[in-house]
Amino acid sequence: MTTIDAVEDLLTHLIAIDSVTPWLIPGGAGETEVNRWIAGWLADLPLDVRMEEAEPGRPNLIATLRGTGGGRSLCINAHSDTVGYANWRDRALTAERHGDRLIGLGAADDKAGVVVGLVALRELAAGPRLRGDVELVCVADEEGASIGTAHYVANHRPDACIVIEPDDIGRVYVEHQGFGWVDVVVHGRASHGSAPDAGIDVYQAGPMPFNGRTVFHTSTIKGGTDYATYPSSAVLGIEIGTQPGETLADRVREIEETFADVARSYPDFRGEVRVQLERPPFVATGHEPLLEAADAAAVAVLGKPLRREGMNAWADSGLVQEAGIPTLLLGPLGGNFHAPDEWVSLPEVVQSVEITRRTAETFCR
Repeated sequence: MTTIDAVEDLLTHLIAIDSVTPWLIPGGAGETEVNRWIAGWLADLPLDVRMEEAEPGRPNLIATLRGTGGGRSLCINAHSDTVGYANWRDRALTAERHGDRLIGLGAADDKAGVVVGLVALRELAAGPRLRGDVELVCVADEEGASIGTAHYVANHRPDACIVIEPDDIGRVYVEHQGFGWVDVVVHGRASHGSAPDAGIDVYQAGPMPFNGRTVFHTSTIKGGTDYATYPSSAVLGIEIGTQPGETLADRVREIEETFADVARSYPDFRGEVRVQLERPPFVATGHEPLLEAADAAAVAVLGKPLRREGMNAWADSGLVQEAGIPTLLLGPLGGNFHAPDEWVSLPEVVQSVEITRRTAETFCR
C-alpha cells in the first residue's frame, strides 16, 4: 500500500515545478514542464504516454494502461495547472510539511489529484491486468477556460470518468453549479468635466441591483478615459453561478430586465450584456455502475459508502458529463485554495489513491 512518505515525495516534486496557467497570469509557465516531468516519472511503466496540445504550448498529458479487451474504460482526470502565487512568492514552490498537512502552491488544487492518479496508475500497472483501459489525463488550464478537458472530451470517449479535485475523501459529488462570465456594459456620452449637461455619466445612469438569487461576484470594472472627462462607457465584469435546471440565458434576461426598468426612469440609458464564457451545471447521469464501484472501494477503505452531495462551485466534471461521459467528482481534504499556505491532507491523499485504484479494478475488470 502507498505510504504517506511516498505521496509527500511525489507531491513535493510537483509543487516545485511552476505550472501557473497563462490564461490567468500573462506569462505564466503553463503545463509543459510539469507534464514532461510526469511523463518521465511514468517512463518505466507499461503505458502509452503521450502529450496532446489543447492549444500551442498547452499540452495535456495522457497515460493509458491498456486492458486485455472487453472491459469498461475509465478516465482519471486531474489538472496540472495552478493559479498565480504573487502573494506568497517566497515560499509557494517549496513544499512544507506541518503534521499531516503538506503546504505549497497546488498542494491540494490540484497536484494532489495528479498524485492520486499517478500512484493509482502505478499500482494498477503492477497488479493483475484488467480487461478495460485505465487512462490518466493531466489536463491543462482548468484554472482558466478549461481548454485541456474540452480538448480531451472532443477527442476521447472513455466509458466513465473520475474527476479528482480537493474536498473531503468521504464525499462524492454528483451535482454542481455552472457559471458564466459576462460583461455588463453601460453606455453614456462623453463630455468635458465642466459640462455635465452635455454628456451622460454612466456611473449615474441608475442602479444595477442583483438580488442574490444565485451566486455571483463582481470581478472587474473598467471605464472612463481621464479625470477631466465624463466617461462614455463602463464595463462591469461579473461571474454568475447557474444551478441545475437553469442556464446563463436566464441570468442575462434578468439583467436585461433591469436595464429596461432603468430606461423607464432614464430614457437616455443604454446597456448591454456580452457573454464571454459559459460552462454548464453538472448533474451526473449514467454514473451508477461507477458509483457502485466507488462505494465498494470506500467501504473497504473508510468503512462506509460515499456521501452523495452537491457543490456550489464548478469543476471540469461539468464539461465531461456534458460530453456524455458518466462522471463523478471526489478528492482528498485540502484548504486555502487560491491563497497563501494552500494545504492538503496527506493521509487523505493516500486514502484517495486506494479508493481510486479499487474503483478502477472493479469498474474495468
